[in-house]
Amino acid sequence: MSTERPPTPTTPGAVAGAGPDPVAPSAPDDAEAVEAAGARAQLARSSALMASGTLVSRLLGFVRTFVQLIALGGTFQVGAQVFDVANKLPNIFYMLLAGGVLNAVLVPQIVRALRRPDGGKEFVDRLITLSVLLVGAATLLLTLAAPLVVRLYTDDWSDEWLALATLMAFWCLPQVFFYGLYTVLGQVLNARGSFGPYMWAPVLNNVVAIAGLGAFMLLAPGARDLPATEWTPTMIAVLAGTSTLGIVAQALVLFWPLHRSGYRWRPRLGFRGVGFRTAGRVALWTFAGVAAGQLVFVLTSRTMTSAGDEIAAADVNAATNASYTVAYLLFMLPHSLVAVSLVTALFTRLSDAAAQGRVDAVRRDFSYGARTVAVAGALATTAFVALGPWIGAAMVREGRPVGHVLVAMALGLVPFSVNYLVARVFYAYEDARTAFVVSLVTALVMAAGNVVCLLLLPAELTVVGIGVAMTVSNVVALTLSLTLLRRHLRRLDGGGVGARLLLRTVVRVTIIGLVSGGLVRAGVELLAPSTVSQAVNIAVVVVAGTVLLALFVALCRLMRVHELRDLAAPLLRRLPLPGRR
Repeated sequence: MSTERPPTPTTPGAVAGAGPDPVAPSAPDDAEAVEAAGARAQLARSSALMASGTLVSRLLGFVRTFVQLIALGGTFQVGAQVFDVANKLPNIFYMLLAGGVLNAVLVPQIVRALRRPDGGKEFVDRLITLSVLLVGAATLLLTLAAPLVVRLYTDDWSDEWLALATLMAFWCLPQVFFYGLYTVLGQVLNARGSFGPYMWAPVLNNVVAIAGLGAFMLLAPGARDLPATEWTPTMIAVLAGTSTLGIVAQALVLFWPLHRSGYRWRPRLGFRGVGFRTAGRVALWTFAGVAAGQLVFVLTSRTMTSAGDEIAAADVNAATNASYTVAYLLFMLPHSLVAVSLVTALFTRLSDAAAQGRVDAVRRDFSYGARTVAVAGALATTAFVALGPWIGAAMVREGRPVGHVLVAMALGLVPFSVNYLVARVFYAYEDARTAFVVSLVTALVMAAGNVVCLLLLPAELTVVGIGVAMTVSNVVALTLSLTLLRRHLRRLDGGGVGARLLLRTVVRVTIIGLVSGGLVRAGVELLAPSTVSQAVNIAVVVVAGTVLLALFVALCRLMRVHELRDLAAPLLRRLPLPGRR
């Protein structure tokens, strides 16, 4: 975690970085140009700091996944499938109950509150107190309802499997509260201009979880081959309890940077007449949107577990819910590194500019963010589509099905990431109703895709089909959200010479991806079409991935796509490269 003391802002502009917009200004004034360049550089540095924390956390997350595979097994092992469901539940219900709501509400409300005479101290205290109380009450109810919750997300499991999953869920579901506390504290830090701690805290979570898995393997070295009836309470407590302990540490560690930033949280009751009406309206619409998505995920989870049962009975190597989990981790890596890091830094700026009615500033920030996210996402999509089966086989033995799911998901990565930014623009304008409409349509498309997979596809293709449905739903979501965004911005890009920057960048990077990805995929198919050796698969990914990166970067320079360079420069400066002091 960064130990740098972030500045305590005294004006809304200081909080939101509400100076010049992070794109080249249209006015020729030299001072304005220098100031704009400085704002853009600061945004890039903040994004790089967050991306570096996310990268370390994600790498540790993959280590955690590998250790978990060693400890619990994969597709066919009872422990792996049961723990996968039990440990997913806190994430699912946190996103349903608080995750999207808190992310949508907190930053815009805090940014506006900082304009109050007291700097928003009492308002923020009450906002945090209310959030913690609501998440705490929901967590208690969910934990008590663990047997019903487990049944909701499984299909055709035996009584023994359900009993084991329920016991694990009792240990895992309290994570919901600490996820909520982590998000509340992190968003307060973000609104105050301190972005690093929120992205570095999950590193501690993964360290604790990996240590817990190590302790579990020492306690039960043969757990991966045990039936559900032979799992002991101690084994369950060590495995699921240490997973929860990691989330506890991730949340509590944020009190330190919050204290250093100069903010002291004082719990305050009394929530009437303090300006929560708008926040409540935004929260309700956001909750409805997240609920629509999570209800569809219930169908997705049941569809995958049903397919997994058939695959296990047939003893074939095909994609299951465990394959989906690994593929989704890979899918989310570039999104978390670039989109989440950049949009988190932009969200404060967008909220302040929207509060001031500065539409041009919002539009320019959106254009810059969308172009950067699209270019970085295109690079990741190209790599996943060109090398997906080899990436899956490099991560997991006989893991080519993971790669097939990844390819199906990856085609929707850029729409998914850009839509994440569009949603933040809606939230900056406190327009959660429009974001709900997009979420509802996305959920309906995904539900239709699940029905098609369930009725028309064989079990061994079901999870890949779900990946395709994800891509279709992400494309539909972005198309709709960009159409609706015009209500606020009137047009989607800057005026003057920058009027078609976004469209031009997307077209160019699509051509670059097709050329570089096509060449690398053809070469790999020719030289290493299929291999069962994990070491060879790793070598293929490393060598072919390096070639693809070089091709992609070279074509970006040739076609004057500068966003990738601008994004990578601050991160590269943080690396201890040879010859650099």
